[in-house]
Amino acid sequence: MDRSSTLRLPRFSRLLRRPSAWTVLVPVVALAAGLLFATSGRTAQGTDLRAGEVTELSSLIAQRQQANARQEQQLADLQKQIEQLTDQAAARNGDVAAAEASGDAGALSAALVGLTGPGVEITLDDAPPRPDGTLPVNARPDDLVIHQSDVQAVVNAVWASGADGVAIMGQRLIATSAVRCVGNVLLLQGRTYSPPFVITAIGDVDAVKAQLAASPQVAVLQQAVQAFGLTFGVKSRGEVALPAYTGSLDLQYAGAR
Repeated sequence: MDRSSTLRLPRFSRLLRRPSAWTVLVPVVALAAGLLFATSGRTAQGTDLRAGEVTELSSLIAQRQQANARQEQQLADLQKQIEQLTDQAAARNGDVAAAEASGDAGALSAALVGLTGPGVEITLDDAPPRPDGTLPVNARPDDLVIHQSDVQAVVNAVWASGADGVAIMGQRLIATSAVRCVGNVLLLQGRTYSPPFVITAIGDVDAVKAQLAASPQVAVLQQAVQAFGLTFGVKSRGEVALPAYTGSLDLQYAGAR
């Protein structure tokens, strides 16, 4: 073999060498990039993929603004309801205050509250016994004691004078109070009292005295006082304290006339 043939063999061997890694990777990378671009195009469908987060945030803001608007309207409605309820409560409070004032005035008239003021003190007592035990001329034992009719006559005259309140033995009287006596023992609102009987009243002293002088029943008592020595005394008081009535308000007995 000549020299020229020998020299060509190495050149041919270089041409038959295996391709490098970059020679293989370049077409693969190009193909992958093409697929990625094609996929992005189909997904975006003509929109900007990078704007997705911005679009979602704008939607959330819009929803929150709508929710805030609804809550503001609900707040306005609740405030309106509160104002209406406040006005109604004020009106009811006014009615309640008027009712309470009326009740307080009624409680005063019904003797359910204590009372203090100028008035009188009236004392009724049996005739004192004589040292020798004898009776006055033409007198019976029954003539020498204070009777239910005497107490009732005095109380009626005091009420007729316009007194603000009356009490017997410290017990406040009301419209349904009954004065009863057994012998010379007074029965009043479940309690018993022996003479002397003390009647206190708040009112005009001159008016009380005038009514006592004008009462026919009190006049009978005055005659017994002069004939048998019974005690009937009327004193003015600068301040009389009457307690509140504490007995039952239920009417137990009623009689037809």
